[in-house]
Amino acid sequence: MAQIMPGPNAVNLCMMIGTRYFGLAGALTAVAGMLAVPLVLILLLVLLHGQFADHPAVAGALRGMAAVSAGLIAATGLRMAAALARNPMPTAWCGAIVLASFALLAWVRAPLGWVLLLLGGLGCVLAWRRIKP
Repeated sequence: MAQIMPGPNAVNLCMMIGTRYFGLAGALTAVAGMLAVPLVLILLLVLLHGQFADHPAVAGALRGMAAVSAGLIAATGLRMAAALARNPMPTAWCGAIVLASFALLAWVRAPLGWVLLLLGGLGCVLAWRRIKP
């Protein structure tokens, strides 16, 4: 049942159980209980990072983590490339959107939200026009 609602399944389940037995107050309490401990942990990590951010080992570790996350994103992109064969848009259009995204983010330093809104919206419109009967 929790899988039909948007968002993480555990939070959805907390909301459903809280609502069923205790109404709106139960749903809000369940979500707060589910998210309070991770929030406190993140805030503690922020304080810890603030204390040691200038240390060379911490800076190096964060640079290493950034490289790993970039590699994981690239691997996910390569895995998803197989789905391009079923994409309604021509591969050249997809490549142009990817290159424009890279150029706007890496060289122009445009905000990610605007790039996603602009080029993601363009991709959605182009795909919709291709599949529209």
